[in-house]
Amino acid sequence: MINAGIVGGTGYTGVELLRLLIAHPMVTVAAVTSRSDAGTRVDALYPNLRGALDLVFVEPTEEAFLGCDVVFFATPNGTAMRMVPGLLDRGIRVIDLAADFRLKDPAVWEAWYGEPHACPDLLSEAIYGLPELWRSEIRGSRLVACPGCYPTAVQLALYPLLAAGVIATDRIIADVKSGVSGGGRKAELPLLMSETGESFKAYGVGGHRHWPEIRQGLEAMAKGAVGFTFVPHLVPMIRGIHATVYGVLKEPQVDLQALFERTYQAEAFVDVLPSGAHPDTRSVKGGNCCQIAVHRPMGGDTVVVLAVIDNLVKGASGQAIQNMNLMFGLEETLGLHTIGLYP
Repeated sequence: MINAGIVGGTGYTGVELLRLLIAHPMVTVAAVTSRSDAGTRVDALYPNLRGALDLVFVEPTEEAFLGCDVVFFATPNGTAMRMVPGLLDRGIRVIDLAADFRLKDPAVWEAWYGEPHACPDLLSEAIYGLPELWRSEIRGSRLVACPGCYPTAVQLALYPLLAAGVIATDRIIADVKSGVSGGGRKAELPLLMSETGESFKAYGVGGHRHWPEIRQGLEAMAKGAVGFTFVPHLVPMIRGIHATVYGVLKEPQVDLQALFERTYQAEAFVDVLPSGAHPDTRSVKGGNCCQIAVHRPMGGDTVVVLAVIDNLVKGASGQAIQNMNLMFGLEETLGLHTIGLYP
């Protein structure tokens, strides 16, 4: 059995980790931390866990995780990097769901997150946890940076095209919509349902923190520089990411449907839909699957890829568990066979 700990168990990704880990046949949840709720039973804050978990929140210290094999960080950006070196020194593996170890260049981290990186020496060691691209590197690793929700959908949508070299790399556009849970479990005016309901808006057009993460991944796929525009939107739903990605074809004769089916034919958590399909966020709600459809409008030179995920599962906690399975040599799908909720 794997003894797992969670730093930051009171947010949406934290409780989603608990929901999935409790049902995992090879995991025991040993410790869950919260500064504000230390001493409170976990199921008092989250009654959906009543009868499934008998733990109280504890203070986030290294000592709280003695005996753990892996620790998940479901914390704000800038938190994990201060604790991870000590945990690694104790032989504990780490999966960070925030952005602390996603960017390889510490100067880029500082530019986008507003502070120097606390352990820049670990950035080169951290493995980017998108299993469909970096599976072999994730196996056996001790530090994994779980991708963001927007980057997961966009990179899975573009990988077949860039890996095959069939689109121009200087004109890539991602128009992406997210439910309000992507903003976290906090009281902020723009995230209130009375503000988001009956409304729909773009934000971060001038620069969003996920842009350098996505660009880093796309350049690795393309093996060179890319010109990339990313526009996120907030829509009045709780869960879900819908990415609409545009590229310009260099090879007009390519069979796009065959390309995507061939690329993802062995992937348990990427579902390429039939030609002409339009994926729906409700079809992946609660599950760890990314559904993708590829289109070529009017037979022109523009390719449009549609990708949907649950931002809290494949975009966060489910993908983190997928990475844990790989790190510990387990079947990659273990504990992740949840079927999406419908409707």
